[in-house]
Amino acid sequence: MSDRSAIRMTESRKAILSALGRTRAHPTADEVHALVRAELPKVSLGTVYRNLDLLAKQGLIRTLATAGEQRRYDGMLDDHHHIRCEVCGRVDDIELGNTDRLEELLIDGRGYEVHGYTLRFTGVCRECAGNGKNHDEKGRGNE
Repeated sequence: MSDRSAIRMTESRKAILSALGRTRAHPTADEVHALVRAELPKVSLGTVYRNLDLLAKQGLIRTLATAGEQRRYDGMLDDHHHIRCEVCGRVDDIELGNTDRLEELLIDGRGYEVHGYTLRFTGVCRECAGNGKNHDEKGRGNE
C-alpha cells in the first residue's frame, strides 16, 4: 500500500470519500459522480474518474472490477466479500462467518505464500427474483 500522506486531500477527493463512506451500494463511477454532484455541482465526470483511480492506488478505496463489467467502488477497507446479481449487476457485501481456514485449503504444493484472497459470489438479488427475472432474462427489461 502506498504512503497515504503523499496525496493532497482536495475538495473533490474529500467529497468522493464521503460519498463512498455513506453507501454500501458499491457504485460505478457514474453513480459516484451523481453522489458527489449533490455536494459539488460543478465537478466533472473526468475529475471523478481520475480521483477514483488515484484514491484506489493510494489504498483509500477499493476497486471491484471483473472483465466485461463496469468497475465499482467500495469505501469499506475491512476484509469482506461480495455477491453480484447476475440480472441487474447490483453488488452487496456478504458475511461468511469464520473464514480462518480458507488459507489452509489453498495449500497445494505450488510454493505460494498466501497474502490475501478475494471471493465474489453471483446469484439473483431479492428485487430481481421478486420481479420474476432470472439469469436468462438479463438485459431484456420487464417483459
